[in-house]
Amino acid sequence: MPWIGLSYSLPAGSSSSRRVAVWRRLRQLGAQSPAGSLSILPPTDENVEALHWLAEEIESAGGEAIVLRVERLEGAAEGHLIAAFREARNEEYRQLAAECAEVVEQAEASPAGGAPFRSRLEELRRRFAEIARLDAFQAPGRAAAASALARVEAALRGDRGGAPDVPCVEAADYKGRRWVTRPRPHVDRLASIWLIRRFIDPQARVRYGDTPRRGEVPFDMPGVQFGHHGGRCTFETLIAAFGLGGDSGDPALNLLAEIVHEIDLGDGTSARPEIAGLDGILRGWLATGWSDTAIESAGVPLFEGLYGSLAETAAAARPAKADGARLGAKAGAAKRPRRSPA
Repeated sequence: MPWIGLSYSLPAGSSSSRRVAVWRRLRQLGAQSPAGSLSILPPTDENVEALHWLAEEIESAGGEAIVLRVERLEGAAEGHLIAAFREARNEEYRQLAAECAEVVEQAEASPAGGAPFRSRLEELRRRFAEIARLDAFQAPGRAAAASALARVEAALRGDRGGAPDVPCVEAADYKGRRWVTRPRPHVDRLASIWLIRRFIDPQARVRYGDTPRRGEVPFDMPGVQFGHHGGRCTFETLIAAFGLGGDSGDPALNLLAEIVHEIDLGDGTSARPEIAGLDGILRGWLATGWSDTAIESAGVPLFEGLYGSLAETAAAARPAKADGARLGAKAGAAKRPRRSPA
């Protein structure tokens, strides 16, 4: 199989911090060094670009660097290299699984429940996603780490376990309907509008007003079917009512629900890194006086993009299956890409 490699040397007088910086960057990329100063990676677009930029940094510091594409490794070298990649990821997965077990034990013994451990959960999620991103050869420890992370999520999810069930409804009964919600939409209403159009009725019409008219479906209003219920925000109520989330539903929707819930209710049940940025953007739209329809027009694609990102995060948390794909490449020096305009 093909590989991408970096061979480099730094001037004899280079500081130790410079050498450590190069070593740390290669470690962050997950590179293996089977021989001397040659560091090797699978030839993904991301790895190719990262090695080119690192080579440029080495050269700017007075060193020498060359990025190579290798068609294949001879003899048993390739098998040994793949085994080294897998073992490196396995060790990281083992450490993560052990930390997950500690968090579950601590959360179950804590009088305060799982709430104090939310930020720890987000740290574990980020680390798992990073390890999985580097796991090009499906290390066997990945499944155990994903299961351990799921146990943490289940343990902390017990904080809202007492919420009453939401009656289920059929999406077909809500096709062609007009929906109504309060003016000046913020996170819960915008996310709900995105959800309605994404999963229930792509042609759904939304009116902003304080009083529902005959035939309209009200949401995020006091005392309506699709509103706040038992500690759930409206977005979570809609997910439950239409059977879209939960343990057997869309995991990306579950992650998005955590974000919407925390911004809307602010009860400290999630510390996902997207919360502060999304809240700031939405508050900025309101502060600048955008109209309801302008906020809606910008908000729906914003939530679509966030959902797509969370879908990738959720996919990384599931055990991967080897696809047997092989990337073609020719031996020789790789052409360095031009720097894109800032």
